[in-house]
Amino acid sequence: MPQSEDHPEQDGPTRKSLLRAALVAAPAAALLSTAVPALAREAAEHGRTLAPTPQCDDGDDPTPPQMEGPYFKPNSPRRTDLVVPGHPGVALAVSGYVFSRDCRPVPGALVDFWQADNAGGYDNVGFDYRGHQFTDAQGAFQLTTIIPGLYPGRTRHLHVKVQAPDQPVLTTQLYFPGEPRNGTDMLFDPRLLMNVTNDGTGQLAEFDFVLDFTA
Repeated sequence: MPQSEDHPEQDGPTRKSLLRAALVAAPAAALLSTAVPALAREAAEHGRTLAPTPQCDDGDDPTPPQMEGPYFKPNSPRRTDLVVPGHPGVALAVSGYVFSRDCRPVPGALVDFWQADNAGGYDNVGFDYRGHQFTDAQGAFQLTTIIPGLYPGRTRHLHVKVQAPDQPVLTTQLYFPGEPRNGTDMLFDPRLLMNVTNDGTGQLAEFDFVLDFTA
């Protein structure tokens, strides 16, 4: 897994425009079920202590060379765009912030994503649909990818590891509201639902991570 002492990467104009679009989206309560958790940034604005983001680990240790499966792979490329040219899929832009429990944004936090492709398969040979990045000076991150496909036993989800500099790693997953399998997936946690809207060309999702430490 990459170490978190790298410098935060700079966002290009396209990434910034995606983030701005996501941040000005209508409030989640007006668009989605009330089961979707409020974004941590809303609590931070009122100075409240934040609850840490729940762990959600499905035993995704590094993949043994001879085995296949949806496992984490260390040393993913540093990138904010996971789209594979020529691969099918509905566009998905994910944005959000990383906070400490005392509502402080965490710059330079490692955010490492991996996911299934459109057909529900994982690349365990290369690094398709895998990549890490670092939050900017405001603690923000953003990801351009596709909506992951389904595979047996699981609802639709994104895997992610988040680590502030010199802090423990949070391993968790992000979920999509309204998925039929949310009610049958044993790992599903409604606290990990993203706020998702449709912009006509794809989906925009928001989620704020809260790491279990105070700055």
